[in-house]
Amino acid sequence: MKFILRMLLSAAAVLLIANFLSGVHVENYTVAILVALVLGFLFAFLKPILVILTLPITVITLGFFLLVINTLLILLADKVVSGFSVDGFWIAMLFSILLSIAQSLLFSLMDEK
Repeated sequence: MKFILRMLLSAAAVLLIANFLSGVHVENYTVAILVALVLGFLFAFLKPILVILTLPITVITLGFFLLVINTLLILLADKVVSGFSVDGFWIAMLFSILLSIAQSLLFSLMDEK
C-alpha cells in the first residue's frame, strides 16, 4: 500500500512540476504514473550501478556528479516513456532537483501519519 501511495505522490509531483516548468511535457496523469514507475525502477536498479562506476569523479566533485547521474536517468526516462518529454539537459537537471525536493517533502508528510 505504501508503494502505491509513493508512486501516486511521485506522479502528482511529476505532473505539478511539468505544469510549472516549460521544458517538461507530460500528456496526462496516466503518463505521469508511468514516468514515476520508470524513474523508480531506474533509480532503484540502474543508479547504484552508475554511482559505483563513477565513484572517483563523484568523490572529486564532492557528490555533485550525482546530479548528472539523476539528469541522465531523467533523459533516459524521456526516451522510454512516450508522452513524456524533456527539452534538454539543463531542464532535465532542474526537473531532477525539483522532483527530489518535492518527493522529499511529500514522503516526509506521508511518514508522519
